Amino acid sequence: MSHWDAIVIGAGVIGTSVAYNLAALGAKRVLVLERDQIGAGTTSQSSGILRTHYSVIENVVLAQQSWAVFKDFAGHLQDEDASAGLVRCGYLIAAPQGPKLEPLAQSLAAQQAQGIEVHRLSAQEASERLPICRFDDAALIGFEPEAGFADAYLVASSYARAARRLGVKFMEGECVTRLLLKQQTVTGVETTRGVFHAPVVISTQNIWAQELAQWTGIQVPLLPERHKVMALQGPEAYTYAMPVYKDLGSAGMLYCRSYGGQQMLVSEGTAGEALSGPDNTQGDVSMDDVMHVGEQVAERFPSFAEAGLASSWTGVYDVTPDWNPVLGAVPDVPGLVVGFGFSGHGFKLSPAVGSVLAQQALGLPTDVPLAPYALERFRTGQLLHGRYGSGAVA
Repeated sequence: MSHWDAIVIGAGVIGTSVAYNLAALGAKRVLVLERDQIGAGTTSQSSGILRTHYSVIENVVLAQQSWAVFKDFAGHLQDEDASAGLVRCGYLIAAPQGPKLEPLAQSLAAQQAQGIEVHRLSAQEASERLPICRFDDAALIGFEPEAGFADAYLVASSYARAARRLGVKFMEGECVTRLLLKQQTVTGVETTRGVFHAPVVISTQNIWAQELAQWTGIQVPLLPERHKVMALQGPEAYTYAMPVYKDLGSAGMLYCRSYGGQQMLVSEGTAGEALSGPDNTQGDVSMDDVMHVGEQVAERFPSFAEAGLASSWTGVYDVTPDWNPVLGAVPDVPGLVVGFGFSGHGFKLSPAVGSVLAQQALGLPTDVPLAPYALERFRTGQLLHGRYGSGAVA
């Protein structure tokens, strides 16, 4: 039996960020319990794209604050050896005439109103930045120069190292089996190897957040979805200098980026394969899947009609009904703070989310209002619907 100021469940990129921020804000005894190894869950499967482009303004604010951390990650952690593996290549997003055009225009305007540098490009200007891509049908092209991609596992491990330096204790291979409650108020957790007491528990369990329903009786609107990612080797290189690209005109709302400085990492931004329960093991990527995505790629990147499949893998999203996260305290269970349901946004938002969840757990004012992200929105119907419809672009 041991006593802590705060306990974090989960040591992915969100959990490690929370742990670091708790300690940085003055919490003296912080314990992180991870069922596997640090960063080994869905964090390790992230495509790593960083952008502030969202049609949900609350996400724009969190992403903007997170980008400020990513671009000076070593300084943020006060660790000259810390690295996010950041590639600052920019983010291109384009829509043809049709239902995605007005949402794109509104989202770009909202970014600019937030003080984010965003440019509207001509097809020629876009081609100069991403010459392997065709833009002849684009009615609107947005370019965010302060964007790119990074390494989620590297970020999680850097956060963990910085947190340890501040006194945080990590216990790997420690599976939480029960949330300890007294009169529905949190008093700690029970694991396969013992009991740990704390007045506040922060759950960053990702697809395993469904366990909260079993432990507390509260409803957890969450669906695990498996998404398929491919690395394609084309006759032309997709270099690190070329921006991340989001194609709102393709059937799957494809996103693409450089992979290894030569290949293209590509996946669809629409709903994936629904799973019956939490499972982050690798799923199958069939040749039908490759053909389905490859045909869309070839329409936008003509030379990639001759591309070969270099590798493929799967990642799992923790998806909520409105494709946006649940953040903050749970009123029905005092002492419980949650961060789940990121629906593919978790890595992009992880620095800011770690900060606001730590602030909430310590009873401090949060940098960003968390009311829009409250679990109660699924009862009241005040959902955070993105203008693009269901999918990870939000």
